[in-house]
Amino acid sequence: MSDSFHRDPTTAAEARAVEFLKREVPAWSKDNGCFSCHNNGDAARALYAATRKGYRIPARVLADTTSWVTQPNRWDQNKGDPGFNDKRLANVQFAASLLAAFEAGYATDRRSLQEAGRKVASDQDADGAWQIGLPNTLGSPATYGTPLATYMALKTLKHAGMPRPSSEAILKAEGWLRQAQPNNVLAAAALLLASTLDPNGSSPRRQEECLNLIRLAQTQEGGWGPYADAPPEPFDTAVALLALAELRHAPGINELIQRGRIFLAAQQNIDGGWPATTRPPRGDSYAQRLSTTGWVTLSLLATGR
Repeated sequence: MSDSFHRDPTTAAEARAVEFLKREVPAWSKDNGCFSCHNNGDAARALYAATRKGYRIPARVLADTTSWVTQPNRWDQNKGDPGFNDKRLANVQFAASLLAAFEAGYATDRRSLQEAGRKVASDQDADGAWQIGLPNTLGSPATYGTPLATYMALKTLKHAGMPRPSSEAILKAEGWLRQAQPNNVLAAAALLLASTLDPNGSSPRRQEECLNLIRLAQTQEGGWGPYADAPPEPFDTAVALLALAELRHAPGINELIQRGRIFLAAQQNIDGGWPATTRPPRGDSYAQRLSTTGWVTLSLLATGR
C-alpha cells in the first residue's frame, strides 16, 4: 500500500470504514436470526461497492446477505428490526442491496432483481412517490424520507429491466421527482441524484437550483446539515457528496467534494464507523449508526480518486 494512501486522511478513513463494515455486516443475522435494513441493506451495499473499488472482501462476509437479498419472496417473512416494521422501506433498501450485489457480480440471476422490482413497484403511492413517514418529514439514514426513498426505488426499477407495469411506475416516479421541491439539503441531493437517472426529462435549471442549495448550505467545517443553518451531520454530508459526485466535472465541484471528505474523515470514530445521524440530533441508535456508516462509506468510495 502506497505512502500516499496513508498520508491522505480521507482515503485512510475509507479503508477503516470498510474494515468496520466487514465486522458488522455479517454480525446482525448471526446474532439476531433475521436480516436488517441497516446491516444487510445500507451497510452491505457499501461493501458491495467496495469490492468494485478493489477491496478484498472475504466471501463469508457477504454470503448471508447475498442469499437473503436474492430471494425477495422471503422478505415479507423477515422478523424485522425491533421497533421497525415499515415493509415498504425494507423492500426499497433490500432491493438496493440486491442491485449492488448484481453490480459487484455477487448475484447473477436477473429474475431475482425483477421480482424485487415488482415488490418495490407494488408499494408505490398513487402520486408516484414512496411516501415514508408523515409528509415533509425529514429523512434519516435508516428512514430515508420520501425524496430519497423515491430516488432509490426508481434506481432499482430502472435497472431491473422489467416490462409493464414497471414502466408505468417509472414514469409516475419521474413525474413526482420533477415536481418535488428541494426544501432541504437531503431533498436537494436526492433530487439531484434522481436527475441523473432522467437525463431527458431533467431541466438544467432544476439541476442548478438543487446544486445552488447544496453549495450555499456547505458549512465552514466542510460538511452539510439538513438545512443551510444547521450543524453538519455525517449522513447529510454523505448524500450531498454522492450527488456532487455525479457532477464533479462542473466548475468548483471538486473543491466542495474535498472539503466534505475532510469533514467526514474528522468525524470518524476510532472503531471505523461514524456517529449516528438521528432526528432529532445527538441520539443513540445502532440502526442509524450502521446506516450512517454505510452511506458515508458509499460517498467516500464514489468521490475518491
